[in-house]
Amino acid sequence: MNNQSIQQKLTNRFFRYLAITSQSDASKSIVPSTSGQWDMAKLLAKELTELGCQNVHIDEYANVTAKLAGNLKDTHTIGFIAHMDTVDVGLSPDIKPQILTFKGEDLCLNQEHDIWLRVNERPEIKKYLNEDIIFSDGTSVLGADNKSAVTVVMQMVEYFFEHPNTPRGDIYISFVPDEEIGLKGAKLLDLTRFPVDFAYTIDCCETGELIYETFNAGTAHLHIKGVTAHPMSAKNVLVNPLRIVQDLMGYFDPLDTPEHTEKREGYFWFNHLIANQNEASVQVSIRDFDLKNYEKRKEIMFERVERVKQAYPTAEIKCEIIDMYSNIANSLADGGQSTSIDLLKAVFNELNIEPKIIPMRGGTDGSALSARGIMTPNYFTGAHNFHSAFEFLPLSAFEKSYQVTLGLCLAAAKKS
Repeated sequence: MNNQSIQQKLTNRFFRYLAITSQSDASKSIVPSTSGQWDMAKLLAKELTELGCQNVHIDEYANVTAKLAGNLKDTHTIGFIAHMDTVDVGLSPDIKPQILTFKGEDLCLNQEHDIWLRVNERPEIKKYLNEDIIFSDGTSVLGADNKSAVTVVMQMVEYFFEHPNTPRGDIYISFVPDEEIGLKGAKLLDLTRFPVDFAYTIDCCETGELIYETFNAGTAHLHIKGVTAHPMSAKNVLVNPLRIVQDLMGYFDPLDTPEHTEKREGYFWFNHLIANQNEASVQVSIRDFDLKNYEKRKEIMFERVERVKQAYPTAEIKCEIIDMYSNIANSLADGGQSTSIDLLKAVFNELNIEPKIIPMRGGTDGSALSARGIMTPNYFTGAHNFHSAFEFLPLSAFEKSYQVTLGLCLAAAKKS
């Protein structure tokens, strides 16, 4: 199969999945949070069945699982997990993809709304001169996070359907909902339907990215009830919940925030506030790569809330911290050795892809699975600018992600 045909197959499949609106909704407590994720699950289950997979199943949370039976014994049993939801960052939930050729100049993504990708603002595009690239129309994210991964996995399944005699072991596939709002699908996945030695997510960006470090992550939920009073009788009575929030924030280092940290530095992020004269609800993201430091940060949060309580004794202040996900590297054996990572590095080497091993300042479904006992490193989709209207996916990088996925299946079959 020549390069043009596989890129065309990937593109056609990707566009088909993008046509299903499946943005998750953090305001909903049900899983999945949106009906479009059910639509995705049903379509993928149908396609998996048509491509010869066994044990195709959709559970009550719209988690899809399937087995691609191998033709060899005594191999690694590997899995791939990808999420079906796209992120809500306040843009349109409907994605309208397009392919543009980058000629070195600014690109008009949407003439009607005068939306342009400016090269000087997005210099990462310069390395793709004269290449065909997939964009949205600028009114939404592209959704390569993570529908490009869904596409790559399904294209791998199709390859083995068309080449049934290619040596392989058992391969398990899972597509899950609501990753963008707390890895909810992966946390609820029935692992008896995903009995793998290790697994992979395809949920990071530029070609070559290889990740097995993510944040340890938690969210502090604070509810503050002040004391209301009319201004004419407010002295020594009124307790303003907004003032309490302001004072609490003042106890934290303003440089210990996402916009002032990088690499393996953690942070506190006050990122949600609903308030009135009577009460306030606040959310604070707590992040750190080091598990001990993460636990210390939780202690700091409680200590500073207690300090505010003492300053405002007539207010009611409650704080709950919920652990969201953990660092994949927490699951590594002593010495940091892992067959799944070694295999991934070997496939990169075979394909002449230079590994870019970075700590991921976020989490993946692999964070949830690794904490549940399945080591699950992460590698690139090939896209850039996740969670942005300027997200883009070069076709050449899309194909490389597919080649790595297929290569992992072939390499796992060579277990000695």
